[in-house]
Parts: sequence; C-alpha cells; structure tokens
Amino acid sequence: MPVAVSPAPPLSEHLLQFIWQFRLFNADGLCTTAGEPVQLISTGHWNRHAGPDFSDARIRIGHTLWAGNVEIHLKASDWYKHRHPQNPHYDHVILHVVFDQDLPTDIPSLPCIVLQPRISKLLLRRYQQLHGSIDFVPCGQQAGKTNSLTWKSWSDRLLLERWERKTTDLQAWLRQTRQDWEETCYQGLAQGFGQPVNAGAFLQLAQSLPLRILLRNKASLEVIEALLFGQAGLLEGTFTDPYPQDLQRQYRYLRHKYQLQPLPGHAWKWLRMRPAAFPTLRIALLAALLHRRTHLFSHVLAAKDLQQLEQLLTVQPSPYWQTHYRFDKPVSRPFLPGKQMVRNIVINTLLPLLYCYGQQKAQPGLQERAMTWIGSLPPESNRIISGWHAAGIHADNAADTQALLQLKQYYCDEKRCLECAIGARILKGSCGE
Repeated sequence: MPVAVSPAPPLSEHLLQFIWQFRLFNADGLCTTAGEPVQLISTGHWNRHAGPDFSDARIRIGHTLWAGNVEIHLKASDWYKHRHPQNPHYDHVILHVVFDQDLPTDIPSLPCIVLQPRISKLLLRRYQQLHGSIDFVPCGQQAGKTNSLTWKSWSDRLLLERWERKTTDLQAWLRQTRQDWEETCYQGLAQGFGQPVNAGAFLQLAQSLPLRILLRNKASLEVIEALLFGQAGLLEGTFTDPYPQDLQRQYRYLRHKYQLQPLPGHAWKWLRMRPAAFPTLRIALLAALLHRRTHLFSHVLAAKDLQQLEQLLTVQPSPYWQTHYRFDKPVSRPFLPGKQMVRNIVINTLLPLLYCYGQQKAQPGLQERAMTWIGSLPPESNRIISGWHAAGIHADNAADTQALLQLKQYYCDEKRCLECAIGARILKGSCGE
C-alpha cells in the first residue's frame, strides 16, 4: 500500500547537519571548491545551541591538518545572510559545508565543500516521505522492522525523557509548596484522578485547597466531600437529594472559615466520556482516599512492592456515589472506576514521584525501584498504543507504553525524525538490520 504523503518539504539545514554527522554522502575524491583534496578525520561534535554547527572537527585540507569548527548551510550565501562575518564565534571555522554554492567566488580564507552531487537521491526521498507522511507515525509500517536491540535502547531513553519531563513539573510544584513532598504528592494524585480529560481541573482544585485544610477535617468523610465538591464549584444551584443539600450547607460555612475561592463549575468536562470517568465520581474517590489514608507520600516511600502501592489507592466512595454518577441522578448499578484507573495513577503519578524523590535525595535505589516496577506492570491500553500496534510496534509492559507515548507526542507528531533512533536508521538505510 503506498504511503500517504503531503507536499514534500524543502531540504532543511537540520537534515544537512545530520548527513554531515553520519557521513551519509560520497566522500570519494572529496575536495574543496578550490580543488584542494579533503580528508575527514572527525566531523566534530554536533552543537545544538548557538554558534557553529560542529566543534572539534579534525580535517586535512591539502597537506594541512586543521582542528576547529565546521559551519553548514543550504546555500553558501547564508554565511553573509546570517551575519557570521560580524560574529566572533565564527572566527575559528575551518570549513564551510554547503548544499549549493550560489556565490560567484569563494569566501576569502574559508575552504568550502559542496555536498549536493554527493548525497543519495534515495536518502532525500526517504526524508521527504517521513516529513510529508500523514500516517499515524511518519515511518508507518517501517517502524515495526526495527531490530530489538535498537528499539530496547531507544525505548529506555524515551522512558527516562518522559520521567525527566514529569520531574520538571514535580520540581515546580515542590518550589510552590516549599519542598513539601506530601502536598506535592496530593497535587499529583489529584491530577491523576482527573486523567485523561480533567487532569488540569483536578490540579487546579488541589492547588486551591491546601492539604492541611483537608487533614484538619479528615475525621469526617462528608466534610472532606463538602470541601472538595464545593471548591470544585459543583455545589452551586438547587438540589433535591438531602446529601448534596447537606454538602452545600457545610461548604458555605467552610468557605467562610478558610477564606476559600471555588473554581467555576464550567471548568469540568463531561462530554464523550464514560460515567466512571465523570469528575463527580472521581472527586468522591479522591475524598475517600484522603479520608482513609494519612501521610500518603510516606506510604509511597515505604511500599515494598507494587501490590502495596495499588492497595494504597484502592478505596470505595461513600454510599451515595455507589448509586449515583451525578447529584440528584440515581442509577441502578453504576460502574465504578477499577484497577485500571489505579494502575494509571501508579504509572503516571506515583512511580515518577518516587523516581524524582530518589533523584533529589541522591537515593539511586529508589530510582531503580521505580524503573523496575514500571517494567513489571502490564502495558497500558489507549488509542495511541493501538496505533503503534497497527504500525507493528508491540508493547510488553508499561515501560514500553510510556516510551511509545513519549515517542508519539514529542517526536512523531513534531516530525523530529532526525532525532529519533528509528527515523535515523531508516534514513541511513539500515532499518531492520
């Protein structure tokens, strides 16, 4: 089946840098535009920041061995267009590598080589196919042909990248809470209870209602429910059932006592979701957890195995929510969130939190524990993972699915094929070897 593609993108400077780094061009008889022979000893280190594209290159030009920087452009005239002559960072460039020599004469004292006739047209077509693809992932069915060693190494790195991103968020929360790990754990758990579509609203709810207020009132589940539902903006209006009426009365008092400002009720999403994911039911479960468990983060640190972590989160809501999904709307047999929700929170909240704590406190054993545990959990099931399955990539555990989510969101969707181990192998013609 032919690959669906959109109009091919122009050749990018990033691709030319990639080609230079991996020497994906014919170097036989390589010479400068002035006719001097060129021998590449080292192409240098790719610089992803400001300054010349490659540093510490070692190149023999004629009879002289040069060490220094290499600058790469699509056109030779870009040297002037980018104002390099006025920038002292480019004073030590030893070689100018271009795709097209569009200047009438060479730049004085700067040797230049032209790669256009030396790059395979097949490589350029592969790049255009990847960047122009409108498939689920740019490499389509080719992804499934990647050898297991390449995929294992790449997936391990992707998982670490994903957790580093989560660690950045957690560190921001820690700064806001003045390094209070219990408060940060509470905020992370709240966000987890809101997954997938109400995560942001749940986080706002937790940040607007400090854990210390909930702990002062943890003896009464109904008071905790009043605080959470009221602060969520879900106790506005008129109710028929005595239960929400009682919560409403209690919240009016608590709001005045603690000087609380509730969220707007329209912050919550309800459309196109199963009732078990309704924010009302999830808030009821969070209330039950905060009522029945004390010092949640301490329990996370003390857990000896995954079973203890899952048991920590396994609670039943109050009786009202065992017959309702929303206020004043009884149902005969509601379907409560089950083990899958608990595992999603373990995967997306507790294990990254454990990893972050180990990193912050220089306790690598906790980081290793988090990595080991996520590798022993079954793979997640969602639309993105199903898409990968159709592309020939199968996940064996939750570590794999987290890596695939990272790959799809931050590489495939952004067409960062040159930075992807799979895309790089396809471009180098070695996919499946």
